[in-house]
Formats: sequence, structure tokens, C-alpha cells
Amino acid sequence: MPEKPLILVADDEEDVRELVGMNLRRAGFDTVEAPDGLEALRIARQKKPHAMILDVMMPGRDGFRVCEDVRKDDSLRHIPIIMLTAKGMAEDRIAGLEKGADDYVSKPFSPKELVLRVQAVLRRVATSGAGGTELKIGPFHFDLSVIKLTINGQPVELTLLEFKLLHLLAQNVDEVVDRDKILSEVWGYSDNVRTRTLDTHVKRLREKLADFSEWVRTSRGFGYIFRDPDAADS
Repeated sequence: MPEKPLILVADDEEDVRELVGMNLRRAGFDTVEAPDGLEALRIARQKKPHAMILDVMMPGRDGFRVCEDVRKDDSLRHIPIIMLTAKGMAEDRIAGLEKGADDYVSKPFSPKELVLRVQAVLRRVATSGAGGTELKIGPFHFDLSVIKLTINGQPVELTLLEFKLLHLLAQNVDEVVDRDKILSEVWGYSDNVRTRTLDTHVKRLREKLADFSEWVRTSRGFGYIFRDPDAADS
């Protein structure tokens, strides 16, 4: 991670872009701005920012579609994305997470909170990519040097946050990982209000694991557990 990571701020409101950019620069980041979704994609492909802040409602291409396009692009898909959503629009937050966003902040927002969220997602990137460590459990093979998961040798496309979540569970195989620990280590905070964020990611993760989804089991009222389903009851 460079001394001054580059953050792309995409919002059709100039005053929002200026507010966010000013606070990020004060916190030691470099910034680049985009007034719409198409320009955000063009800049992302050209400059490869270290994180992206996307407003949901933008002309040209909304934040959801930009997020989808980023996750489909091999050169961009590991860039963490924070969505800016309208206050109280829970469906927007859930939709953004399902499209592959790493976090969300509701408008009107605290610039300080947004900066803290950016710092948190960048810490997760640094932690996930450190050391070239590999982890193999059953058919699962995690390669942290390139943030890649294969199952029985076949690659599974995960977002950075999904990879981090599954890797945390796999590190604690056969043990229940409680919600607070997951929110703290994966999202960088512990907040009961946001436990729905965790449930949404687990649902999405299970869909991507397909025939291997039963490895991620729910411990009702506590958290989640990574366990071989064939050995679960033995």
C-alpha cells in the first residue's frame, strides 16, 4: 500500500465530491473524482484506485451497475467499494452488498465516519494480501498472495470481503465464530445494527459456493461455523 492511497469518489453532486475529497485528502489520501458511473469506470480502469466510493444514484450508470462491472473485471475486482445510499433505504444497502460492495454509508453521512470506513477497508486489503499464506482444508484452497479461492482445483469468484469472511471461518474450522468477532475482523467494527450486513454476505457466499455451501453452517443466535458437512454429525 503506497503512502497516499488513491481513492475514487463518484457522485453526481459536486458539493458531495468536494466534501468527501477534502476530508480524504486531510486524512492523507490522494483522490480522483467522477460525476457519473461511466466516468467512474473509465477512471478506475485507467488509474486502478485503491478504493472506490460510489453513490447509488448516478447518471450514465448507477452505482450498482458500476459495482457489478468492477467485480467482473479481473484487473479491478479486488478493489474495495463503499456505497453511498439514501438514508433509511435498507433495500439499497442490501442490493449493494449483493452486487459485491464491501460496505455502505447512508446519506447524510459524517465525513469522519466515511474516512474511518475507507481506512478499515484498506486495512482489510493489506491483511488479506500479506505474507503469501496458503490454507488448505478439504477441497478448499485459499491463496492469500493473490486473494484466490479454488475448490477441487476450480476457481470460485469471490469479492475481497467474501474471501476474507470465508477465510476467517476456515481458519477456525469446526469452531463457532461469533458475530462480533466476524464484524470486528472482517468489517473492522462491531455493531449489532449491522448484523444484517453479515447475513447478506453469508447468503451471497453460499450461493457462490453452490454444491459446497453446506460447509458454511449457522449456529443460531451465535454466529457461523466452517465444517465438513459429511463429518458434521460424526
